[in-house]
This record gives sequence, structure tokens and C-alpha cells, in this order.
Amino acid sequence: MIQTLDFQIDALKGMKNYPEKLYYIGNLDLLQSKKISVVGSRKPNQYARNLTQELCSKLSLVDVKIVSGGAIGIDAIAHKSAGAKNTIMVAGTGLDTRYPAVNKTLIQDIENNGLVLSQFEAGVASRKYNFPLRNELVVALGDALVVAYADENSGTMRSVEYALKMNKPIYVFPHRLGESKATTELVKQGLAKVIYDIDEFIAQYGTVKKDEKLDEFLEFCKTAPTYEEAIMKYASEVFEYELLGKIKIYNGKISINYCP
Repeated sequence: MIQTLDFQIDALKGMKNYPEKLYYIGNLDLLQSKKISVVGSRKPNQYARNLTQELCSKLSLVDVKIVSGGAIGIDAIAHKSAGAKNTIMVAGTGLDTRYPAVNKTLIQDIENNGLVLSQFEAGVASRKYNFPLRNELVVALGDALVVAYADENSGTMRSVEYALKMNKPIYVFPHRLGESKATTELVKQGLAKVIYDIDEFIAQYGTVKKDEKLDEFLEFCKTAPTYEEAIMKYASEVFEYELLGKIKIYNGKISINYCP
């Protein structure tokens, strides 16, 4: 059920204009946790997908919530990797619409187990000028911003502009020459720090307990990798987990089998 937020969020006071109204579905307690905003391209390379998956999965183990925009690409990978209960999604439409439709199941899962926010009332459809407003809200909610992959002049860089205005720390991954040129430029200009070691980055937020260690292969499968991608990285696990019924392979894609 769509509800209206009846209190102000301190983190949003750094926005140019505090939203007139905020609507939500889900668990407001997530707003009290440490939060990292994660943004990036809708078409990242596999390297960025893998690092985003690892980062967000491990952040969730130290009770850091992931904030993103629910779009295809990096947004969806971030949400899935953290798990719905560790996710705050900021929508660019009214909450009566699950947009984009391809992420409908993911968004519904976040509604049921995490938190979905929007500054747009029910009935407001997807419009181009909604998304810069959404991006500002995504950035404002986080204690820091991670830009996983971004091309030059991409929409993702609008989020960087907001982060700079709000004095938010900005982090990027170390990419190869010619890839994610916009994040490389941020590093050259001294505007972003590079995450060279994910475990070291996670350590500033908490320590993962021994009994909470990730099954890295299953976490990888949350990103819906192709069969070929999975074989290249986890050949033995693919065969073992398929035999155990933990994963399923369909149309060249691997997913987790949630059936008992």
C-alpha cells in the first residue's frame, strides 16, 4: 500500500529543494541504517557487474543498505546482490507503476521486504525529466556514492554532480584503459577514490562474522549471468550446484533455484 512519509529525512536536507512530498511502500526502518548509493550504466561490462555484485553482497553483511534507482544494469545488480531486505529503491514514477517493467518482480520483492520511495504521486508516468530528480534523491540518501561504470556524458554523471554539491565521498572501481572513461576522468581530477580492495572498503563499515561468509557463487548467480560467464569463473560450482538443485539453467542463463 502506498503511504505518505510524515517526517523529514535529515540526509535529504542537502538537496537543492527538499521534495514537497515523499511516498513509500515498505520498511521505513531501513532509513536508520548506514547507506551507500550505487549508480552506473544500464549496459555495464561483465567486470563491473561482478564487482558490483561482490561489493553490494558484502556491504549487506555489515548492515549497510544499498540505495539505487531500480533501472536495468548496475541498479538492478546492486539491488539483487544486496537482497531486497537490504535495499532502498528510489522510483522515477508514481508507486502505482513498477518501472521498468522488466524489473517488475524485483521491484515487488523490494516493496515486500525492503523500501521503495518516490517523490511522484500515483499516476505519474515515466518522463525524461523525472529521472534527474530521482537521481538527486538516490545520492542524498547515501552516506557515499559508488559509481560502478559510466561512459562520458552519460546520465550517471548527473549523479556525480549532485554528490559533489552535497560533499558526498565518491568511489569508483579500477577499470581498464578505454572502459568507463567517465569514472577514470573523475580519478584523474581527484574527485573520486578508487576501490582497489573490496574487503578493505567494507572494513570501514564493519566486520563480516565467520558464520556470515558469502557463498560467492550463489551471490554471483543473483546477477543472472550467462552460462558461459559462469563456466569461465566457477566451472566446478556450476556442475555441482546444478546437480544439487541449487541453480537452474534456462535459455543460456543461470539463476538461483528457490524451490526446496
